[in-house]
Parts: sequence; structure tokens; C-alpha cells
Amino acid sequence: MKTKVLGFTLLSGALITLQSCGGEVTPEKVEEKQVPKVELEEVRLKPFTHQIRVQGNIETDQNIILNAEMGGIITSIKVKEGQKISKGALVATVDASVLASNMKELETQLSYAKYMLDKQEKLQEKGVGSEFDLETAKNQVNSLESKMSSLNTQWGKASIRAPFAGTVDQVFAKKGEMTGAQSPIIRLVNNNKVNLVASISEKHFAKVKVGTEMYVSFPNYSDTVIAMTIDNVGNYIEPTNRTFRIKAALKNNNYFLPNMLAEVSIADMNIEEGLVISSRSVLKDQESNDFVFVASKTKSNKLQVKKVIVNVIERFEGATLIEQGALNIGENIVVAGARGITNNDLVRTK
Repeated sequence: MKTKVLGFTLLSGALITLQSCGGEVTPEKVEEKQVPKVELEEVRLKPFTHQIRVQGNIETDQNIILNAEMGGIITSIKVKEGQKISKGALVATVDASVLASNMKELETQLSYAKYMLDKQEKLQEKGVGSEFDLETAKNQVNSLESKMSSLNTQWGKASIRAPFAGTVDQVFAKKGEMTGAQSPIIRLVNNNKVNLVASISEKHFAKVKVGTEMYVSFPNYSDTVIAMTIDNVGNYIEPTNRTFRIKAALKNNNYFLPNMLAEVSIADMNIEEGLVISSRSVLKDQESNDFVFVASKTKSNKLQVKKVIVNVIERFEGATLIEQGALNIGENIVVAGARGITNNDLVRTK
């Protein structure tokens, strides 16, 4: 009997304490506080877009380092950094005095060989010259002309010229220093036409085609977004990361530099009207099934949840597109607080 009185006294004390904190508290209210609180969202048809987002890079085919083709002392540097030059412009020269001396000597030998050939041809016309002497003279002329052509080619390598129009980005060589074959002289860049290049996972290969539109933004130009179309889709899967390359040309460029980072967005799915729900509402059970909790009122006007398995088509930026059939338009699903509930549990929203 004392025990019952003590229990009643404790319960009364608890109720008095709760009342003093916020009004009258009944056992029904105490029980209601134990019901999990959730947030609900109405199932509706919405537009859905999915995008492939990858990091890209700016590249150009006209970004080269001009090297010396022969060894020697650099006699002149004709350009400076930042200078715009045309195709074929003289960039630098290498000392070719030895070549010039050899060419002058060879010219003398060739002149004499041609003189001897002319004499042999005249003797042959008169019928007093031998065929052997004539062929020997011809061979001598041909041999010297071949050597002269080789020296002329080497002479041309002493003058380093621009293979295309562009801007001198950096000068490596200095006048008076010794250079060897393949030594760097200048870096020449033409950024008028650049390419946007990106690597995309092979799982998207069937969705990416030549002509597919994409939007490109640049971290260094946060307010710049360019609409481009893909000009080339790679025909090779990189085995190390299972990706393929795409390329898009950007002409009349005045802003972007080679190796500049870019962010590429390609819309590979556009649904005008689909069953789209919040990704927060989609959970996975122990069998790896995707499911949501649908909340509906019972006969006693309480909210009760029911587990419904759904088939996810695609996810993007917090939205999930699911197959129609499992859920009905107008139903309410749990989008927050679902982690602590199970099938047929009672829930509340306040």
C-alpha cells in the first residue's frame, strides 16, 4: 500500500513539474512526445534534368618550343617576349661561317666540274672524246651539286623561323652563347584557336555524340559560361581510368590560355514531366532495395508510415527520378526523420 502511494506521489510530482514548464500535460501528451517527428513532401510530377559534370582543360595545337637544328654560337636573337610575329619571321640565327666557307669552296669546284663537262660534250660532238671521260665529268657535276644542295639545307637551319603566326611567350636563348641541336630557343604560342578537352567516364559513351551541346564555365572567370558543341568524341578508352576524350573548338579566343581549367556540364537527360522526389526520402534496405515511407492517416486520424519499394532511374542535385507506378500523385512521403522509423510506425509532423 505504501508503494502505491509513493508511485502516485512521484507521478503527481512529475506532472506538476511539467505543468510548471508549459501548461497542463496529460498522459496522452506524454505518449505523443514519444512519436517520431518527420517532414513530409507531396508526390508531384516535375521536370527533371540530369547532367554529366567533369573537369576540362584548354589546349592548343599551336603551342611549341622552337629548337635549334644545328650547333653553334647564337649570333642574334630577333624577337622579345610578348612580341607578335608572323609566319616565317626570323627568330634567331646561329653562326654558320664554316658552312659559308665550305659552300664557297664547293662553288669553285662545281664551276670547274661544269667547265670540264662542257669540254667533254664538245669533244664528243666532234667524235674525238671518249664516252668514259664524258660520264666521269657528268658524275662529278652531279656529285658536287648534291653536296651543294646538302650545304644549302644546313645553311637554312642556321636561321630559325616561326612555323606559324603567334606570340613569343618566352625566350630561352641568349646572344653569344653556344647552342646545340635541339636546344630550346623560344616558346611560340597562338591562342586564337583553342580546344576544350575533357575526359568522360565510359558509362556515358552512348549518350555523348558529336554535336551534343554542353556548357563550359571557368573557375578563374566565375561569371563566364560558354555554350559549345562537341566536335570530336574519342575512339579509345583509357584503361587506367576507363574514360574517353571529347574535344570542342573555341575560335577567335582572346581570354583563355592553354592548360586553364574548365568545368564541363553535359545534359544527357531532359524529362519534361516525371515522378521526381527528394533524394533525402530514398533509403536502402538490407536487400539493397530503394524504398520510401509513405505517410497516411489512420481511422483514428493519426499518421502512419508504410514502406514502399521504388525503382530509381536517375539522381541529380538532390532530386531523384523514379519509375511511375509505386507511388501515387498527391501522396505524402517522408523526407526527413525517416532514419529512426520502421514500417507501420506512427509519426507526427509537429
